[in-house]
Amino acid sequence: MEQKKEDIFDRLMHLPGLRTFEKIYKKNKEVLLYLLFGGLTTIVSIGTFAWFNVGMHMNELIANVISWVFAVIFAYVTNKIWVFQSETSGLGAVLKEIAKFFGGRLATLGVEELILFVFISLLHGNSMIVKLIAQVVIVILNYIISKIFVFENKING
Repeated sequence: MEQKKEDIFDRLMHLPGLRTFEKIYKKNKEVLLYLLFGGLTTIVSIGTFAWFNVGMHMNELIANVISWVFAVIFAYVTNKIWVFQSETSGLGAVLKEIAKFFGGRLATLGVEELILFVFISLLHGNSMIVKLIAQVVIVILNYIISKIFVFENKING
């Protein structure tokens, strides 16, 4: 099997103090990077949602769709480059990968919209708390979809 070029995260593990975690990092790199970038994607999603929903008093379902666009673009780039290290090239193959990624994210957007509708619109829950809880569910679903259907080259680790 061909050795992949070290990325910035691999090089960070060579730093003093981080070297002790290098074995754990190498064994669990994909999941750890997904959690890192999933967390950052969640921050993008919640931050833009808060801006539109709380700051601009936009309806929570509309604010969520707008925040979804920002988060999915960020997630695609980080997942492609660092998490799953997709080497897809050629316009057709990249467009197919983008379509699968956005398609999977559209499915989980539907799940998230349903959660927000039920717990905010119908049950009048706090929009920020419901959004945060929904994000946990969505991050897990998105990982499964990305690993199995989008970036298929790493199914067995």
